[in-house]
Formats: sequence, structure tokens, C-alpha cells
Amino acid sequence: MHRFPRLTPRRRVLAWSLAMGLAGAAHADALDNVALDDLAALSLEELGNIPVTSVSKKAERLADAAASLYVITADDIRRSGARTLPEALRLAPNLFVARAHSAGYAITARGMSSSNFSAPNKLLVLVDGRSVYTPLFSGVFWDAQDLVLEDIDRIEVISGPGGTLWGVNAVNGVINITTRAAAETQGPLVSAHAGNVAGDAGFRHGGALGAIGRYRVYAKHARRDHTETAAGLPVDDDGRRTIAGFRADWEAGGGQWTLDGQAYRGDQGQPLPGAISVAGVDLALDDVDFSGGHLTLDWKRVLEGGGRLEVQAYYDQSRRTVPPTFSEHLSIVDLQFQHVLAAHGRHSLVWGLNHRGSDDEIENSPYFAFLPAKARQKWSALFVQDEIALHPRLRAIAGVRLERNDYTGTEVLPNLRLAWNIAPEHLLWTAASRTVRAPSRLDVDAHIPGVPPYLLDGGHAVRSEVATVYELGYRGRVGERFALSATAFRNDYDHLRTVEIDPGFTFLEFGSGMEGRATGLEAWGTFRVTDGWRLSGGFTWLDQAFELKDWSDDAAGPGSGGYDPGHTWQLRSSSDLGEGLALDLALRHVGELELVKVPDYTTLDARLGWHVGESLELALVGRNLFGGQEEFGRLPHRSEFGREIGLTLAWRP
Repeated sequence: MHRFPRLTPRRRVLAWSLAMGLAGAAHADALDNVALDDLAALSLEELGNIPVTSVSKKAERLADAAASLYVITADDIRRSGARTLPEALRLAPNLFVARAHSAGYAITARGMSSSNFSAPNKLLVLVDGRSVYTPLFSGVFWDAQDLVLEDIDRIEVISGPGGTLWGVNAVNGVINITTRAAAETQGPLVSAHAGNVAGDAGFRHGGALGAIGRYRVYAKHARRDHTETAAGLPVDDDGRRTIAGFRADWEAGGGQWTLDGQAYRGDQGQPLPGAISVAGVDLALDDVDFSGGHLTLDWKRVLEGGGRLEVQAYYDQSRRTVPPTFSEHLSIVDLQFQHVLAAHGRHSLVWGLNHRGSDDEIENSPYFAFLPAKARQKWSALFVQDEIALHPRLRAIAGVRLERNDYTGTEVLPNLRLAWNIAPEHLLWTAASRTVRAPSRLDVDAHIPGVPPYLLDGGHAVRSEVATVYELGYRGRVGERFALSATAFRNDYDHLRTVEIDPGFTFLEFGSGMEGRATGLEAWGTFRVTDGWRLSGGFTWLDQAFELKDWSDDAAGPGSGGYDPGHTWQLRSSSDLGEGLALDLALRHVGELELVKVPDYTTLDARLGWHVGESLELALVGRNLFGGQEEFGRLPHRSEFGREIGLTLAWRP
């Protein structure tokens, strides 16, 4: 095989940077009766009764969930003024949400960010049970994800491992977005936002399906202007996105059926210099075009005695063109089965099966290639988890998942938790888990340039990245006005991705030559000052350390393992002023990102809302009110985000 001449240290680092840069461009229970429309009026006890499903795959009270779990409610989203999913996720104090460019975000939990904004790959994201991560790089293309935010019921954010129930890639967290049932979105809705840097408009209409069910249809268009660097230079990252979809819920044959689908299309500038060089060839960049859609069918049936069956199947397809490097067409078929057994004695068991297949076809270029260009992959999984009542106030939760992938075979993902109600409304819990991130096509199949001789020659010996996680947490309520959640954790990592030099010192390849650990603390609380005024705040502290194995000669060194702040904090105030007025303030601080020299910053967001009668709500929204700040990415093309001012309208006749 032809090879490049011997690699100098400078060429090694350059090749690694090109690899990362181009890869980044590729980027009926009783609980259900709780109403989530007006959570500002709920007491802390009622908030603790919010149903969640992400921790045990069955409905349980938030107050009983033995995990580091934060719930973003529909009312939280509305009162924040957020118009995109990433901005809504800023409400979760256990997430690090950093914006690199107009639609480019690094979203992580408990560290393990990357130097490139689209590369975080240890956080699993689901929408109504449908995974939106791409097997191309085990991450999420956030520029392609959108919903009518008014249709979101809640977002459950777990920081910590979720591999037993949700599978590989649920290493540091799970984000589970649940939309409202069609019966809760009847009639018309028109929403719009106009601002100095972004705008969107959408509509939704819901109606009856005869006597057996309900439906809704919706559409939304959004645009965002380009950003600028701190030096005032324009960044080519403006973009547009249009979505349209539907949901139908009905009852038939003793079960509950849901059918939903969405189609989307958009384009986004590439936030890089006007041209980059690969192997001495200058490449002119153009806008990224993306499109796709999904169709999901879900069936649930409540069994006698309290058991439950659920079957879900979905088809998802997407296209993404990244000129001039590559274009991808991806199709995914996923089938899931789950059985929640009726509680028997001390045991409450849930088990399930999952099979997923993908058909991925890449149109490569002379500059960058995934080889082979066509790949069919399969993932099959079996999981079981039992909740055992050891004592009226002590529970053990034990589970294991066996999941097979085409790259590393069968992975074993166990989980053991203890939950102790030390007093009414006070829960102490601890957990030990093992989870993995399986290799993606980026880890194994990426080549630079697209034809030999290669500077980067894939990763034929890459292993799964492994995390062994230990947690100790508390959740409780003091009186009727104060609630607190806190978790301490330690993550031990092994086989983390590195970029190695071949024995002949002529080319690079991906390897698994790094290990490390992360320790940290995350805490948040809510204080109900008065019936119409609530304060909430959160804090995270993180310490990470990485080192190369003795045999590794990673070109970038151990620093490539994390680009995260050592601490973050936020404070939010939500107050009802009377006469239909509501004021929401959000003060947040993010510590310095030392490895990419992003300074720490503190900023303020605000929203003043006004209910004009029963049908119309107006809101004046301001973001980054302290002035511009940089959040992520490398100089000299890192975006700075200045003040954003906009007016939002929501009309429900």
C-alpha cells in the first residue's frame, strides 16, 4: 500500500486536526393524571409527583427516582423563551450546553466534550423513544433537530449512565424528550418569534379521529443569521430549517396506538475559513444541506394486575451533504418490545428486546472518505431489570443488558442501585454501573485523503470505550417551600479514542490508547418564596484527568479527552406579577475552558410575558444581556454571541 513519507510531529498534529475538523462537519397509570400545563402553580409536593419513565422504563414519581434526574417541564420551556431544543436544554443544571456557532452546540453531561463542536458522543438523545443519534459518529446533529416546542410535555435529563435500559452510547447521560398526546393539543395554535438575529413561525392544529382518537398536524420554519468573531469578522454559519409533521392517538383492540411522523429540510453554513487545505489541496467550502424524516408506530396495552406491554417500530432516513468532502444517505429501522410485569411479592420486573438495523451509503470525495462507502450494521439487545423491596423503605434495583454490535461483538452493561427512604420525602441512593460507547463509522472507517496514500487510515483495532461509574445521591424536600437534589460521582474510563502512529511512522490511525477518570458533584434546588414567586438554582463541579497508555503516542496528547469547564452555576427566578404579567430571569455562569482558551463568562437571560385575554400571549425575550461572550471552539474563527432581543407571540383561539 502506498504511504506518505515519514510523519513529522507537525504533520501528525495537522493530520489529527484535519480528521477531527472534517469529522465534526459530518456532524394510563394514576401518575398520568398530573397536569403539566401550569407548573408554576404547583406545590413542591405536586412537582415531586411528576411521572418520569427514563430511570426504570415505567412510570414512577420523580421523588422516587434513584438517579440524578432533572425534569424540564413544558412550563419551564415556555417561561424561558427558548426557541430551539439546545436552548431549552440550558434549563437543565446537570448539562453543559455550549454554543460554538449559529446552530453548532456541544451538549454533554459530566464532561467528555471534544475540541470540535459536533463530536460529543457519550450522551444518548431520544424523542418519544426514538433515538436521534447517528451511527456515523455516535452523536447528534443538533442543526437537524427541531419540534414545535409548545408540543413538548417534558424533557427528562439523566446525568450518569443509562446503558442497562437504553444501550451503548448512554454513557454519561440520557435526554428523553416526550411530546404531548394529541388529545392535549386540540384546536389551532399559531406561534412566532422575531428578533435581531433569529426568527421562526409555526402552526399546529388538532382535531378528532371520529370517536376513537385525536390527531394534530404542525409545521415550522426557522432562520438564524450568521454570527461574528470577537474581532468583528463574519462567520459563515447562517442557516434555515423547515419541519412538518403529525401525530395521531387512538384506541383499538384493547390497546393504545400512536402514529407520528415528521419531515425536515435545511441548510447551514460551514463555520470554518472560506477554504481549508488537505494534503496540500485547497478546498472551497459551501453550505451543508440536510433533509430527512421518520415514521413511528407505538402500541401499548395495560394488562390485568397492573402489567404493561409496549411495542414500538420506527423508520428514519436522512441525507446530509457536506461540500466538498462527502455526502451521506442513512436509513434506520428499529423495533422495540417491552414488558412490565405486574408486581409480584417483593419484585417489580421489566424486560425487553431491541433490534436495529442501518443502511449507510456515503458518496466520498478525493479529500475525505468513509471506507467502505456502503455499510449495513445491526444492533440487537436484551435487557432485564428487577426492583426488589428489601424493606418498606429500602429498594434494590438490579439489571443487565446484553447488546451486540458489528464492531466489538456483545457488550455487557450491568447496573446495581440501592434506594433508601431515610424519612418521608427524603431519598438516599447509590449506584454502580458499567457502560460503553461502541465504535462508530468515524472511529473505524474514516480516511484522509479519500484515496491512497492515506494520511489517516481508519481505526481497524479500535475498542469500545468503557466507563465504570459510582454514584451517591440525595433527593428531598424540606417543608413546603424547599427541595434539593445532589449527586456525587466518579467515572473510571478505559480505551478512550486516540490517534496513533503506525509502526512504520508513515500514517495515522484511530486507536484506544487513553484512560482517565472524572469526579464531580452536581446539585440543584427550588425555593418557593411565595405562591407566585419561585427561585431555582444549580451547580456543577468537575475534575477530569486523562493519561495515555504506555504504548500510545497520541498526536494530541491526553488533553484530547476533555474540553469542559471545572464548574458551572445558574440561578432562575420565575414570578407572576399579576394582571397577566410574568417575569423570568436566568443568570448563568460557565467556567473557563482551559484547553481551547475560552474565558469564563456570566450572562443574563430575561423574559417578560403578558397574557392578553384568554387566547393571546406576548413575550419580550432578551438573551446574553451582559454583552457578548464566546462559548466553545477554537480561534480565530470562534463565534462571539452578543445580545439577542426578540418578540414572541402565541395565539390559541
